[in-house]
Amino acid sequence: MAKRGNRVQVILECTEHKASGMPGTSRYITTKNKKNTPDRLEIKKYNPILKKMTVHKEIK
Repeated sequence: MAKRGNRVQVILECTEHKASGMPGTSRYITTKNKKNTPDRLEIKKYNPILKKMTVHKEIK
């Protein structure tokens, strides 16, 4: 039986796309260790709609 760990699934959403008001969203799903990183994640990821690297922040 698998152990219950500290890893949780999080959703990352593009901040620039959300602020621009364009339709659609750029979201990624990843996991993080909530014990080591209790803060919200901020990672630079590729936004295919804007066609450039942008900052994606954890939501929820």
